[in-house]
Amino acid sequence: APSIAPALLGVTCLLCADPSLPRPSISLSFTSVTAPGADATIRCQGQRRDVRFFLHKAGDLNLQRQMDPAGDGAEFLIPTVGRQHGGSYSCSYRPRSEPFVSSQQSDPLQLVVAEPSYPKPSISLHPSGRVALGGTVTVQCRGRHQNMRFLLYKDGNPNVLQDVEPAGDLAEFPIRNVSWRDAGSYSCYYHDKWYLFIWSRPSDSVELVVAGDVPGITNHRHPGSSFLTPVPPTDSGSIPAGGADPTQPGTTPAPTGPSSTGPGTRAGGTKSLSTPPETGLCCPRSRPQGESRRAGWEGGRSPQQMSHLNPSHQPHFIC
Repeated sequence: APSIAPALLGVTCLLCADPSLPRPSISLSFTSVTAPGADATIRCQGQRRDVRFFLHKAGDLNLQRQMDPAGDGAEFLIPTVGRQHGGSYSCSYRPRSEPFVSSQQSDPLQLVVAEPSYPKPSISLHPSGRVALGGTVTVQCRGRHQNMRFLLYKDGNPNVLQDVEPAGDLAEFPIRNVSWRDAGSYSCYYHDKWYLFIWSRPSDSVELVVAGDVPGITNHRHPGSSFLTPVPPTDSGSIPAGGADPTQPGTTPAPTGPSSTGPGTRAGGTKSLSTPPETGLCCPRSRPQGESRRAGWEGGRSPQQMSHLNPSHQPHFIC
């Protein structure tokens, strides 16, 4: 058998992922779509000091930034955000005493940039007015461009509820078997199918009011308001333990359409994604939890957590 060159026998890890190092967390200074020209800050948080943090961007083989903070977290400023900054980011860290040992990368975070040329969509309820418990209502969202993906959000819930890709400029989001959890304000966005991180501004809000009574809740409303007011518990009864909380979002049907957690976000009705790419580390490690849709929305992820990447565009990260 041919002999193995001695040089190959001496090959060691150039950069090894240490599973004992806790995976860092990542967050964005904006919780929604970032306005162009604004400054955005990506924060990477670890659990130990004396480490160097690295910022990665999907689709770019070069490290975006690196930083040696005094504490256990690093902030990466992106000044004057533009279209080119939209994308999926993650971070990792390496102990300063072991520069060839790295943590695994954080979960992906999505930086979504508003497109000024996209007029904000309009939104309406059909039928209008109050909706009876158990009934059906459709949220309609209309844009001014064809071949767009529309996304529905509910105030107080950072996760996308539904997303669809209509043939025209009108998207419909049905909410069936309406419950108290569905009451609240809704808004929508849209974006081009090919420019996954360039979105419209949000629509105005539309209020879904559910008619009927619920134990422990009185339908007291101030003029012009449709919010329900909880009744303080009394000896005669209160909201049952484990009972429904009408202020929380309900379960809506899965979207229909060709996914990525998009504002991800982000899911429903889009093609499933493969798991996130390996980081290019030379030693074996566990593959991170897979993102189920292009925007990462399935499983209730926020827009910044979506993974709107076309599988053919998912690169291997190189630290």
